[in-house]
Amino acid sequence: MEVVATAKWVRTTARKARLVTHMVEGLSVAEALVVLRYSPRSAARDVAKVIKSAAANAEHNYNLDAATLRVIRIEVDGATIIKRWRAKPRGMAGSIFKRTSHLRAVVTDDELPEHVRRRRAVRLPRAAVATPLASPTTSAGIASSRRRRRVPVAAEAEEPESQESQGQVAVEEEEPARAPRRRRTRKAPEGDGE
Repeated sequence: MEVVATAKWVRTTARKARLVTHMVEGLSVAEALVVLRYSPRSAARDVAKVIKSAAANAEHNYNLDAATLRVIRIEVDGATIIKRWRAKPRGMAGSIFKRTSHLRAVVTDDELPEHVRRRRAVRLPRAAVATPLASPTTSAGIASSRRRRRVPVAAEAEEPESQESQGQVAVEEEEPARAPRRRRTRKAPEGDGE
């Protein structure tokens, strides 16, 4: 049985949303949510909401098992365009189009025919969780947006000695020393001194 959920006037362009929906069509609901959770695209959050809504509709309205649900398709249609303008040189105006879109997710509990290959994006544990509970955190327990730190130089220097025995000598490049910054000082004007 196919179950549908719709989100209207989502503030993302239809083209950007379609790029996200192509990643998850054909996956199970749990796999699709995991893929969208770690997608860098901002439209992934809106697509995930629609998929969760469709799965909730299937569970609540039709008593379907959430573990057997699969995303068949996600339709993305362009909606109204909010038109704004920005001032440009010489008294002209430039137009800004804030595009919106309608998302429609369709999930089903029907099994795929045997001749159709099942698509799996991620390898899930045996007890698949619908949504990941933990987010990437630092040791303090706060989400971090910093880049990973480089490996210390001492760890990089630990290499097997087999390269040196074969006659290959590793040459380490030293960084050029920077000259200290000089402060600019203001010279006193030369004059009578009176």
